[in-house]
Amino acid sequence: MGGESRRMHPSSRILGTDYTAFTVFSMIQEDLTRDIIQAAHEVHHELGYGFKESVYQNALYKELKKRGHNCECQKEIKVYYKNEIVGVFIPDMIVDGVVILELKAVKDLSPEHEWQLINYLKASSIEVGLVINFGISVQVKRKIFSHNRIKE
Repeated sequence: MGGESRRMHPSSRILGTDYTAFTVFSMIQEDLTRDIIQAAHEVHHELGYGFKESVYQNALYKELKKRGHNCECQKEIKVYYKNEIVGVFIPDMIVDGVVILELKAVKDLSPEHEWQLINYLKASSIEVGLVINFGISVQVKRKIFSHNRIKE
């Protein structure tokens, strides 16, 4: 279009997309992830800090079910390498079949926790995931991995 300049997101060169497409892409499952985060805060408000991860997982499962979500815990997902199964991973929870949750109960999240989730997203057909830490306060990291690589 004529002399119009397109507004570009700073990382658009990496993504190969303009700002509008990036914004739409970054909002995938926004309402669902917001509800999951609110549920995590509710669980933390009720239980507080210091329980094992499994306690928070059970409570979050109940809270999400109460909110009308379908939750699968510890579902085994196969990992493929050149069309051959090379292993499995077991995410803590999958919500409504479209968001992977990796739950932690540690003092602080580390980059390794985020990479674990990214690898789960790569190995599955799911594009959105949350790392939720039930530490002294709730910490959340939202990750997106597109299986439809954007081509320039």
